[in-house]
Amino acid sequence: MSWSHPIYRSGKLIVDSDNNQRERKAPAIVGLLVAWGGAILLVSPVARSLGNSSSLVAGVLGQVALWLLCAVVLCIVVCWEKKPLASLWLKPFQWRSLVWAGVLMTGSITLFFPMTEWARRKLGLPGYTPGMETALAFPMWLRIVAVLTAGVVVETLFRGYAVTRLAQLSRSPLLAISLSSVVFAALHFPVWGAGPSVAFFIGGLATTAFFVWRRDLLAMILAHVAIDMWGLVITPAFSQWWK
Repeated sequence: MSWSHPIYRSGKLIVDSDNNQRERKAPAIVGLLVAWGGAILLVSPVARSLGNSSSLVAGVLGQVALWLLCAVVLCIVVCWEKKPLASLWLKPFQWRSLVWAGVLMTGSITLFFPMTEWARRKLGLPGYTPGMETALAFPMWLRIVAVLTAGVVVETLFRGYAVTRLAQLSRSPLLAISLSSVVFAALHFPVWGAGPSVAFFIGGLATTAFFVWRRDLLAMILAHVAIDMWGLVITPAFSQWWK
């Protein structure tokens, strides 16, 4: 797949007018603003000032809001861009997606996490305790819902949509990987703090590069769900790794 989309007619390259180029870019720009702007609003001081962000009601409403945000972006893809969900690199289920998800999960736990922990400690930044204490304040069922939401919604918005549209607009996969990883890490800062956010940025660069390489959104979703399930649901039952 090429990042550029020239149009050929009768063997000749037809150069789009400025108006046509703007018409093709407009929905992608709006979609990015909705995806990023909506997510930023949800973690902003404004949203957090409306009530106790650690309350059960706030937790449930936050999950609902993320799914609604994802639905709006998917509507932009289908109804405005007139593109299929395959444009997000979402493939029908294949066993290879499951295999690549396993590869990414294994690499994240055994390679990326130790590497980012080493970098965090070298920088003298705080760890995961505040974020984990916030997450563990919610009941198990809501943490499971949050894990599923993170896997589907976050990967759809910040990998499937953001990376493909940034690459389309800039024609630079490297810029798409870098910018989406910066935004992804910054959105974690209000809850997780500086240390984990740096780790999420470093790990995000690696996993987003993996996504651009494999172009398989389903594999990314499965890996994200598995990693978060391990960190937020399974291991807290028998250890306090974050301390």
